[in-house]
Amino acid sequence: MLFPHGCYLVGDVEPVKDFDASTNGRFVQARDKQSRELVWQIAVMDADPTVKAAQKTVAVKILAAVQPVPPAPMPGLPFTPVRFDQITVTPYVNGNGRLAYSIRVREMTAVRPAAPKPVRENAV
Repeated sequence: MLFPHGCYLVGDVEPVKDFDASTNGRFVQARDKQSRELVWQIAVMDADPTVKAAQKTVAVKILAAVQPVPPAPMPGLPFTPVRFDQITVTPYVNGNGRLAYSIRVREMTAVRPAAPKPVRENAV
């Protein structure tokens, strides 16, 4: 249900900062509160044509022990399509008092190219 038209990578995988544990000059990476796994983040573009332009790019947080490696780019495409598995969406009220969502996933994989459609020959 999330990204029904697909999504594309528009950033790099980066560690998420634990703002409470980090101090001046000392970066501490965030850990998920339940699983204690490290939290990584990547920006993706939602391909849904009905989504407003300002809301097309969203951050997806990935829970993983090591830095996830994005799929290889697909020839002929300007952005890399990606698929996420084991998704959790958590609604919250942001600092502006608006409803927002935190997207967390466990796995990022490549999108398989669609199988070519069979060529039909015209019967004579």
